[in-house]
Amino acid sequence: MRYFKFRSIAVLAVVCIVVIAWKANTIKPAPKKAALKRPNIIVILSDDMGYSDLGCYGGEAATPHLNMLAKEGLRYTQFYNVARCCPSRASLMTGLDPHQAGMGWMTTDDFKLPGYRGDLSHNAVTMAEVLHSAGYATYMTGKWHLNLDPKPTSGKENWPLQRGFDHYYGTILGAANYYDPGYLCRDNTLVNTTNDPEYHPQQYYFTNAISDNSVKFIKERDKDKPFFMYVAYTAAHWPMQAPPEEIAKYKGRFDKGYEALRKERLERMKKLGVVKPDVALSPFDGKPWADEKNKPAMLRRMETYAAMIDIMDQGIGRIIKQLKTDGMYDNTLIFFLQDNGACAEIIGNGPIRAEAADTANVRKLTPESLVYSNNPKTTRAGKLVMQGHDLMAGPADTYVSYMQEWANVSTTPLRKFKHYVHEGGISTPLIVHWPDGLKAKGEMRDQVGHEMDIMPTILDVTHTPYPKTYNGHDITPIEGISLVPSFTNQPLKREALCWDHEMNKAVRMGKWKLVSEATLMKGHTYRSSPWELYDITTDRSEMHDLAAQRPDLVKKMNDIWDAYAKRCNVLPSPWTKVE
Repeated sequence: MRYFKFRSIAVLAVVCIVVIAWKANTIKPAPKKAALKRPNIIVILSDDMGYSDLGCYGGEAATPHLNMLAKEGLRYTQFYNVARCCPSRASLMTGLDPHQAGMGWMTTDDFKLPGYRGDLSHNAVTMAEVLHSAGYATYMTGKWHLNLDPKPTSGKENWPLQRGFDHYYGTILGAANYYDPGYLCRDNTLVNTTNDPEYHPQQYYFTNAISDNSVKFIKERDKDKPFFMYVAYTAAHWPMQAPPEEIAKYKGRFDKGYEALRKERLERMKKLGVVKPDVALSPFDGKPWADEKNKPAMLRRMETYAAMIDIMDQGIGRIIKQLKTDGMYDNTLIFFLQDNGACAEIIGNGPIRAEAADTANVRKLTPESLVYSNNPKTTRAGKLVMQGHDLMAGPADTYVSYMQEWANVSTTPLRKFKHYVHEGGISTPLIVHWPDGLKAKGEMRDQVGHEMDIMPTILDVTHTPYPKTYNGHDITPIEGISLVPSFTNQPLKREALCWDHEMNKAVRMGKWKLVSEATLMKGHTYRSSPWELYDITTDRSEMHDLAAQRPDLVKKMNDIWDAYAKRCNVLPSPWTKVE
């Protein structure tokens, strides 16, 4: 009897085990609501554009796709870059101050100083390197500008594929002729606009090529992985070049001239909420429109500039369309920002003339020729490339900038431009769009942020650790902070932000901005202006210097800058101060 009792219990136990095992294999646990699939990441960077150039920040150019991303996402109104192209790109790509990444100045010189190698440091790790190690497919299109200026015999140690990207299409240089860019390459191979099978040379325009290759990489991506893509447009960096039908769309739009357009922009910015209703317009910095002797040529430069922005936005629209086609739009985190303020550099002033100094012996381009310069002296068709104040911008045989006066329109209402660390030189729009990850739609954010914060933000949302070592190199601890708290409008915790570029210096601490302008001179010397102090919450245009009234605050913030300069390899610098 006892035997049968024990046997019954044993049978019952076996049945229970079988039932439990069957249920485990047939009933799936309820998914955790908080667990999101890792997002795809797209970082879009434009070049040499001003704070107010986008339509959603007050500008005249048609940017419907960026406006839509802003309407569906977040717009930041106090976001910063590093005032110049390659230092900004180094900071963005690494989450470090540019001096920590070896890019405190330009890529043209290696000063043999830790902060000024002109080449991306191997003690810095790129977004692509970190995300690739975390299982992401990684792609890049556009302008690299993060290694010493290359020569035909240079190595490729710091080209995109060697810094974490699976595939790349773009230019290694810092600027490009839009119809025939120099140092154009696909992956690690130099190509040109005639031997690249993707394009017919008569249809080639670099901004479109960047957009189309971005779409190509999305279509052909490794579908077993999430992807990271860095889209680094050269628009709207000089030269002012665009197809005539795109320029024609802006005929007459800028005829009122510099001063009137600045006032109109400021009113739109106030209505949009990009700036406060009481913000003042900084003094106009340039020749008055009434004194401009050749208005048609200057208007053409700005019409071309607007067309370049418009074409970039059209390409962003194609990228968005492909994301939607592939069902990835909602879980793709998109950032849009700019590398520096508007460019006041004077390219193409004076009388109309050939760019080549010796036109008789200029190198003629053949269909097979590779271009190693950002400014070829002839077109593929054999036309000499021209410069000059009265030149009508746009075609492939022109090479001009849009000059300081139009740059001052682009930076409305702020002071200064690219190269300086006053607000006009370092303020950038930031648009963040991620339907699956952002509850807020169409809201503004006034948290103070910096492009070095993009890297830690991406690592935060992808749950990816920042490495202490990479490829046998010790990695400098990350300098930026995550922007994720600001997604829900929480404060960002940081004592201060600091800048240096060509010994132009600044500190942002809370509402206060300390800034000093430097003048570079011969023999690698410089003179530095006294510190200026502004309350940015009431004086975004930096017009009322309070330094004399708050010497205690000036000293405190100066000490913060000194500590930053020591920690981030700003000093020693290539320049010596003279009194």
